[in-house]
Amino acid sequence: MKVLVAYMTSTGNTKKIADAIYGEIDCEKEIKPIGEVQDVGSYDLAFLGFPTHGYGPDKKTQKILGDLCAMDRKVALFVTHGAPESEPEVPQWMEKFKDAAKGAEVVGFFDCQGQMAASTKFFMRFMGKKQRDEARRDNSQGQPDQTRLERARAFARDIMKNAAIAKE
Repeated sequence: MKVLVAYMTSTGNTKKIADAIYGEIDCEKEIKPIGEVQDVGSYDLAFLGFPTHGYGPDKKTQKILGDLCAMDRKVALFVTHGAPESEPEVPQWMEKFKDAAKGAEVVGFFDCQGQMAASTKFFMRFMGKKQRDEARRDNSQGQPDQTRLERARAFARDIMKNAAIAKE
């Protein structure tokens, strides 16, 4: 089995999750920034990771997912965001990533809180009341923490175990 772990990151959060996932894969594997990936067709499975921008995938991410997520491609998505996973809006944001990858067979999905970029927090203070309140109560410092990294590792192990069973 040949596996790709590819990620897009601007603050390093998504790369931390990518590294945790990559460390759990025990077969032929590659890890690289998503910008270096032209096609996932030569891989049996691709873990694709992105940060959340504006409460979902930005246009660049949507295009990448549309281009890489062709029919018959097995992908596992992982996404980082500044909000705690328990925020009621997070599932709606994550659905947007799944929708953007609808051309592929999505075999798993993982999301977790990452540390909010200072520039994002700054700009949120000039937006609506909801965004100002979110910026004020930001609790994302130090995320993803060890607990979230371990959850990412468990996600990778589960995906790989299921992929191995499917190959038999």
